[in-house]
Amino acid sequence: MAQASDVAAAHALVESAFRGDSAKTGWTHEADLLGGQRTDAEALAAIVADPAQALILAERDEALCGCVLVADKGRREHGRVAYLGMLTVSPLLQGGGLGRLLVVEAERRARESFGATIMEMTVIKQRTELVDWYLRRGYAQTGREEPFPLDDPRFGIPKTRELVFVVMAKTL
Repeated sequence: MAQASDVAAAHALVESAFRGDSAKTGWTHEADLLGGQRTDAEALAAIVADPAQALILAERDEALCGCVLVADKGRREHGRVAYLGMLTVSPLLQGGGLGRLLVVEAERRARESFGATIMEMTVIKQRTELVDWYLRRGYAQTGREEPFPLDDPRFGIPKTRELVFVVMAKTL
């Protein structure tokens, strides 16, 4: 689990995997849809400091190569919900199974740490290949959509105003 001392490395990894030319070497990037930043160090530090959230790290040869966010969203009508987000794998390692392992670990942590029975996530609707990847991992589209923060540069600078999130969920 990430500590405050991991924030700078996690920030660099997330940015390299989601934005800019470095991201385009992997298949999960958002660089064609968004410019600017994916997140900032302050947001990551807040995640690390919050006991209702965890940033799970993966290392290879003592170098950070992946991470995933899991957050407790509390009790809802159908059970206790956790949120999976910011699944990140170094672009050079994508396609090798690390993403699957991080999702499994996030699900385990959600059950054991937060008592979650449901994992939710949001995925940009236009990223159909990523939606399909999560469908193969047992997630289902809920039929709900959430707006993308189009006018908040902390989440990136949209190259289209059509961005929207689809909400996906899985029973744990």
